[in-house]
Amino acid sequence: MIITRTPFRLSFAGGGTDLADFYRLKTGAVVSTAIDKYMYIVVNRRFDDSIRVSYSRTEIVNSVDELRHPIARECLKLVGITRGIEIVSIADIPAGAGLGSSGSFTVGLLNALYAYRGVLKSAEDLAQEACRIEIEIIGEPVGKQDQYIAAYGGFRHIQFNADDTVFTEPIIWSKKNRAELNRNLLLLYTGDKRPASHILKEQKENTRQADSMACLEKMRDMALDLRERLNNKAAPDILGETMHRGWVLKKQLASRISNTRLDGYYEKALGAGALGGKVSGAGGGGFLLLYCPGDRRAAVKEALGLKEQSFSFEPEGSKIIYVV
Repeated sequence: MIITRTPFRLSFAGGGTDLADFYRLKTGAVVSTAIDKYMYIVVNRRFDDSIRVSYSRTEIVNSVDELRHPIARECLKLVGITRGIEIVSIADIPAGAGLGSSGSFTVGLLNALYAYRGVLKSAEDLAQEACRIEIEIIGEPVGKQDQYIAAYGGFRHIQFNADDTVFTEPIIWSKKNRAELNRNLLLLYTGDKRPASHILKEQKENTRQADSMACLEKMRDMALDLRERLNNKAAPDILGETMHRGWVLKKQLASRISNTRLDGYYEKALGAGALGGKVSGAGGGGFLLLYCPGDRRAAVKEALGLKEQSFSFEPEGSKIIYVV
């Protein structure tokens, strides 16, 4: 039996510039962090030659090609496992909440399947192969940041290049500043889960339009600026300003990124003292991430009345936590 643990993520700047339609023309960049909420994947030898995959539903099939779960099917095919295996996934956060669950699932499953075969893959290999499966093989309209932050972990700047290479480097920031940032971030669940693919498909189609390209360039430049300022010991409050400007721009990329209810929550948060924020992931629902100086957190939470999800930053990416 193999168990892997793979973190979810929060993104602070540059989201959307990790789509190929943008970075192959302009180079993309994001600043993201892994958090201590995880996707767990259990892989075990099955008694017979069938394949059992358990997620929100359970499938038992006799061949890989019969699997309806596209990521599980393609991961098994890529690794070369065709029979006699059981896969179970357990997550701290529901899918569709905007914290990169699909990327974490793919990275964690690949890590577990390779370990099952006695192969230890690097973070770079896991991220590359996860992107290949989700973007090239399955054809999901997703970017690359989720797979990379899930594989590498930490608080990182990630650059997406025109030749499809990806450069990743840690943000060099003091432990004190990270702790203050963690205290000042408020993650609230809006109660909505949504498939990101619908929003991302519209965003992808709009990307090469002049207005969308201009917005994405500004968002990319904000990620570059944020990296430089954090590496030069900027105070944590810069995150509030950056997320606010990014959210204003992001809402211009697709019609369903926000809605009246989400805009209402956001305006209430600003009115109660938040300095900025964003809806996580592709938008449309899931979690609302806000930057609130410590003395304003209570007022913001009371104004919105949403469930808080506590978290801390996670320094490590996908890892094998159990082998027997």
